[in-house]
Amino acid sequence: MQPLPRDFLTKVAQEYNLTEEQQEAFVERFSSNKNEREIAETIPISHNAFRTRMTGVYNKFSISGKGPGKARQLHDFLIQKHQKSHASTIPEPSHPAIDIELLVQQAREMIRADIQDRCDTMRVLDMSRPIGLEDIYTPVKILKTITEHRRKPITESLQDCNAGEGKPEPGLEAIKTYPDLKLIIWGKPGAGKTTFLQHLAIQCLEDKFFENRIPIFITLKDFAKEADKPRLLEYMLKRYNYLSLREILESGKALVLLDGLDEVREQDSDRVREEIGKFCDHNQFRDNHFVITCRIAAQQYKKYRFKKFTEVEMADFEPAQISDFANKWFKNIDGESQNFIDKLDKNRRIKDLATNPLLLTLLCLVFEELKDFPANRSKLYEECVDLLLKRWDEEQDINRGSVYKKLSFKHKKDLLSQIALTTFEDGDLEFKQKKVERYITDYIHNLPGANTDEEVLQLDSEAVLRSIEAQHGLLIKLDKETYSFSHLTFHEYFTAREIIINKQSSEEALQKLVSHLTDRQWREVFLLAAGMSLHADRLLLLMKHEAEHLIPGCKRLEQILDWVNNQLVLGSEWNVWDKLYLISGVSSWLYSSESGPLESESGLFEGNEIFSIGGHNKFLLITLPFTMVVLVFSKILAEDIVLEFADDLYRGFVKLPETLKESLIAGVGTGDILGLWQSWLKKLEINNILETIEVINVSEYINSPEEVESVERYYNASQLLLDCLSSDCYVSREVREEIEETLLLPIAEIEKRKIEKQKRQSQ
Repeated sequence: MQPLPRDFLTKVAQEYNLTEEQQEAFVERFSSNKNEREIAETIPISHNAFRTRMTGVYNKFSISGKGPGKARQLHDFLIQKHQKSHASTIPEPSHPAIDIELLVQQAREMIRADIQDRCDTMRVLDMSRPIGLEDIYTPVKILKTITEHRRKPITESLQDCNAGEGKPEPGLEAIKTYPDLKLIIWGKPGAGKTTFLQHLAIQCLEDKFFENRIPIFITLKDFAKEADKPRLLEYMLKRYNYLSLREILESGKALVLLDGLDEVREQDSDRVREEIGKFCDHNQFRDNHFVITCRIAAQQYKKYRFKKFTEVEMADFEPAQISDFANKWFKNIDGESQNFIDKLDKNRRIKDLATNPLLLTLLCLVFEELKDFPANRSKLYEECVDLLLKRWDEEQDINRGSVYKKLSFKHKKDLLSQIALTTFEDGDLEFKQKKVERYITDYIHNLPGANTDEEVLQLDSEAVLRSIEAQHGLLIKLDKETYSFSHLTFHEYFTAREIIINKQSSEEALQKLVSHLTDRQWREVFLLAAGMSLHADRLLLLMKHEAEHLIPGCKRLEQILDWVNNQLVLGSEWNVWDKLYLISGVSSWLYSSESGPLESESGLFEGNEIFSIGGHNKFLLITLPFTMVVLVFSKILAEDIVLEFADDLYRGFVKLPETLKESLIAGVGTGDILGLWQSWLKKLEINNILETIEVINVSEYINSPEEVESVERYYNASQLLLDCLSSDCYVSREVREEIEETLLLPIAEIEKRKIEKQKRQSQ
């Protein structure tokens, strides 16, 4: 059929009193050669809705009958009507020239308030007030190689990253490298996907990014919830209510930001993804720029690949980004940002969590309130797990998949705890997919109402694993067949939780845990287990007994313990922490002497690391080749004074000729240090005396690599026990005193005190 001019059709529609919807269908139908389905997509409405509108149109023109004949009758009528009103031939349909750049600028002003309202501020978790997005926004980085697409082992993949392959690139710069921008950004939970999209919208609105386009920000879960299930274009036009938006979209001048594909309800997912695909591929709209965000493990969307879209991944925060975020967060508190970073640097486990922007936000909130991180880290990690498993979805009103959602919040934590302990005991920080699916099958098999069919259980275990990965990011896929916990901290936390919460600190579970006392990989698990325990007495006593079992059979270790408990030499005021510090001096000497004396190109003394302070600044430990010197002061000194004296000592050493250095080492206790001390006191006018100068020939205590290992194991076990004791765990006064009084004693003294205790108890 020959198309008719749109202005003529509009006048006719008004003449016959067509409704607005009827007029839209009428004009589109007779101004082009498109078929009904194409016209319906253009409007956009469903094909059935279009036919319903046209039925009303035919009724207004009193045209009856069935099938395509009605359209032909009406078209013939319109041709005759147009010929009567125009002497010339019917022209081809044409549109007046549109100044699209002007429309874009006008549209920017029309939608500015809406974009700013939705994208210019953020308020998550327990923030007391919203903050400006650009005040806190930290530039993200993007990986152009999706993590789980790598087929290499994770260690090789990391080496490739370090070599430059798959190296993160600044987000905005990376996006600019795609001229025909159709991008899907995958990211872990809390990786900052929505924040990045909001930043893009604001940058575009302010002419700083794609300045010749208008940003259209669509939250996909809101689109999916619309009761009348509109087409995507229809929803956009309704959402922004701007008359020229359609012309802008048809001109390819929009930056369409589709946020949270994974947050769409399962029952709506097929419809939404198909709608996105059709809209982005449509001839009229495909020249626009599109960016979609989705969680990296949302499998239901990965099976429907957006064919013309490039896939990238949000990278974890690097140290510079963490510092940038902290500087912005604490900008109104002098020195707080540096304090936060310093505390992070001292705690590798917490710093590992800070690579995730959402968890970094939580850490800042906690630090802002406490001015530190909690002494009981298990509470902090519990809050992080709770955030990822539950609170984040609740705050965003997200309803996840049907299989996994049948598991309660507790069941989810219990399942992860079982997986963690089993793999941690096997030494598997990375584990095969089939293996973890088997653990899941074993767990859900015992749940009430579980289907016991093996095939069904296998399918359910696969679905549960995908859901844990997609919804919470606690497990991540390293390559095609390998998983791990997203952070070692979570692996350790859930391992400790399985022992203390699920196994209820049973004697068997605690005994099994204590068997790993000298395994440094288990150190954090012990600290977390102590923090989780309602009463940590039994755990700490078992740790003490296990440490004591390391003493018998090592004569040299017993000699060291005799020495650190010798009151005649070192005095009577030394507590268990001071004694441990002295043993640490032996331990550090052993570490430094594994390859011989402390030598360097400039001589035997490389730097001030040979000096260390202990006993609350009451003694100075000097570690020399084959020799340790302990200087005990009569009074506790300020740390800066002790360090100043150590610095003077060091300068005195380095000024000596090499031959004299060696003689000083040999005769260090014969008055050389005492002379330096007295002259230094006189210079600073400090009234303090050097009570003891104890010189220890470490080689007298250590004669073999086996003895080195024994001392190291005992020191590490004792250090861990005291660290647990000083953490924020609950320990009875009686147990605390017993540990502080009897730890680090020789076996003979321990046995003696046991007998004395039994006598007292029998009286």
